[in-house]
Amino acid sequence: MKKYFGTDGIRGTVNEGNITGQHFYKFGLAAGSFFKIKDKKKHLAIIAKDTRISGYMLEPALVSGLTSAGMHVITFGPIPTNALAMLTRSMKADMGIMITASHNPYHDNGLKLFGPDGLKLSDKVEKKIEKLIDQKQSKLLVPVEELGRVTRLEDGNERYIEILKGNFPESFTLNGMKVVIDCANGAGYKSAPKILRELGATVFSLGVNPDGININENCGSTHPETMRQAVKKHKADLGIALDGDADRLILCDEQGTIIDGDQIIGMIATRWNKKKILEGGVVGTLMSNLGLEQHFKKNNIKFARSDVGDRYVKEKMQKLEYNLGGEQSGHIILGDFTTTGDGLLVALEVLFSMRKGSKASKILKVFKAVPQILENKTVKDKNIIKSKSCISAIKKAEKLLGDKGRLLVRKSGTEPKIRIMGESHDKKLLAKAISIVSKSI
Repeated sequence: MKKYFGTDGIRGTVNEGNITGQHFYKFGLAAGSFFKIKDKKKHLAIIAKDTRISGYMLEPALVSGLTSAGMHVITFGPIPTNALAMLTRSMKADMGIMITASHNPYHDNGLKLFGPDGLKLSDKVEKKIEKLIDQKQSKLLVPVEELGRVTRLEDGNERYIEILKGNFPESFTLNGMKVVIDCANGAGYKSAPKILRELGATVFSLGVNPDGININENCGSTHPETMRQAVKKHKADLGIALDGDADRLILCDEQGTIIDGDQIIGMIATRWNKKKILEGGVVGTLMSNLGLEQHFKKNNIKFARSDVGDRYVKEKMQKLEYNLGGEQSGHIILGDFTTTGDGLLVALEVLFSMRKGSKASKILKVFKAVPQILENKTVKDKNIIKSKSCISAIKKAEKLLGDKGRLLVRKSGTEPKIRIMGESHDKKLLAKAISIVSKSI
């Protein structure tokens, strides 16, 4: 059981619990010490953030901890999470830290930490860092002459764009295409519209005026209706909605239909399989739609499920040696190109598939989804899921569904919520099963 880390780093309400300047100093000191002890060469940490106002309070505390551990630091300001992961590798940094709370509202913040390989940390490494966080701080401080130095670079987005372009042929162009991009007033607000324009698209931008508190507010992948309306208004070929740190996306086709991560994964997998570039198979999660699994079975594409969280998806991809995986929420990992979810990269892959005139509505509906209900219950204590009444309700609901559906009840790893998900072609039966569990929480 981890003390500070959840399913995707550390996250919570600003100036409460772990999300304080004091704790970020401790985290920087502990993480810097952990990655510094491996050898005696100069050590480097790079830091980026999304657009939350609290990032400007938390970043200096984090930098203070890192430099106190003897770690040199380069800060980039707002860039997407995967831009940080890519730059961690390309700059040969010891670690990269993204200050973000992803799709959460502005009053939350947190950290995502990447190792020198650009991968999110394993549970094992996170537990080791947690031990250092609780250790006596004076033991981790270095002499004055060994303190780290801090540098600010302003070209993070430009470096990221060049890396993204390098994944596609030089001939790749979006000339003649109209694209709506909703950046959620978050970390992708500069790079996403810029690369689309550089590739030749006519771009209609939304969510590109961050003010520190409007991140994810009625925009982005958690509120795709704003994007959908813009697609219909401008008669665009595709709508793209990113989340606060741009590591996931939701799409909208030219007809105004919202496309979730499962359909996007299904399209890419089917295309890659035909092109013989799909390696092994596809990793989804416990939340992936049953219809996606059935589609893969019909097309002889191997499919495996992991725990929820793109970190667990990536771990399973590595274990099985698969090069594609992702989540219904839009975290999708193109394993040949990146180590974590990247909304903009996946959007470019979809646009690349459309470059010869294919309609989004044709290529992005590859399977018939099994009706699915997801209910999120806000709770004071997520351990309520272990109560006798809740366990009894879950068993009752599972028995009711029998072989006609699937039920999943789990704790959110990023919010104080219990997530209840069910699938079945029998919608009335499904609604009843969900209700039984919901009333017990």
